[in-house]
Amino acid sequence: MSERVTLYAKPGCHLCDDARAIIAAVCAETGTGFTEIDITSDPALFERYGEQIPVTLVDGKQHDFWRVDPARLRKALGA
Repeated sequence: MSERVTLYAKPGCHLCDDARAIIAAVCAETGTGFTEIDITSDPALFERYGEQIPVTLVDGKQHDFWRVDPARLRKALGA
């Protein structure tokens, strides 16, 4: 399973929790892997994404921020 989706998030973020659940479900449906990166572990990522999290990337390109639309994510993954 390839990891095509990346979620930039941080601990204690309720929008991140919502996004993670949607991403996990869509990735399970489509057989796509995803990885999550805690932006608090990297000052450059925190500077870049701190006000937009959760941020979702598909194939390395920014796809969404704040909210994840499951239908839009499925489409981006070719499902």
